[in-house]
Amino acid sequence: MNYDQLFSFREEKEEPRPFLEHLDDLRRAIIKIAVTLVVAMAGCFFFRGTLASIVQRPLGKVDPGHIGHLQSLGVADSMTISLGLSFYAGMILSFPLLLFFLSEFLFPALKKGEKRVMIPVLAASFFLFLAGISFAYWVVLPGTLDFFFKDAKVMQWTPTWTVRDYYSFTTQFLIAFGVAFEMPVVVLVLVKLGFLTAALLKKTRAVAIVTIFTVAAFITPSPDMMTYLLMGVPMVLLYEGSILLASWMEPASEGDARERKGKKN
Repeated sequence: MNYDQLFSFREEKEEPRPFLEHLDDLRRAIIKIAVTLVVAMAGCFFFRGTLASIVQRPLGKVDPGHIGHLQSLGVADSMTISLGLSFYAGMILSFPLLLFFLSEFLFPALKKGEKRVMIPVLAASFFLFLAGISFAYWVVLPGTLDFFFKDAKVMQWTPTWTVRDYYSFTTQFLIAFGVAFEMPVVVLVLVKLGFLTAALLKKTRAVAIVTIFTVAAFITPSPDMMTYLLMGVPMVLLYEGSILLASWMEPASEGDARERKGKKN
């Protein structure tokens, strides 16, 4: 692996920066990310009641009576769960800033043209992240909750869930979908760095599709074929979109490589 490709965005310099300067950049990035998360989390905490109602809504769509059956077994559940909800909500709201601070550390010397590209990329990342969460919230999560509720009854158990388990499951479920929908952006970065090509994505299409539906089977373990397809099909479409994105990005990447080679000569 040619690790020089990791710094292909950086301006050419005769001497590399000292290692301690990179550590200082990392420290600044971590501080910015931490402060942003804390501020966003604190703001969301004031709306914890609204956040709780939003997260409970998919369960209410299955059966409004289910919400009343949630049990709080811990003395401090109201506070710990509120903090958890505020953290996830703050992470979602501050997602563009978190990506920006991370990109500042990874690519500190972007050229003017590359800096102009970063804004649309960050906007696309945030849109895809929200799209994944929204799709899971409105379409996939209610069916998944309904399946687990009915499956517990099939086992002759009383499906009485605790608030801690319910909120932990639903928030992580939604975040997982949001991250999964970031596939096109990840492909864009890997193609730009030279680690991925459209030809490789096409070559591994069959394996990727099998893998996607296998993962979908574990995430949505429902006998309902519609719920299963609602998870797998969007991921396949995103993979196909990633191939088109890679095909579009490759000519630009090759042109950048020739430009850098010409400057060196």
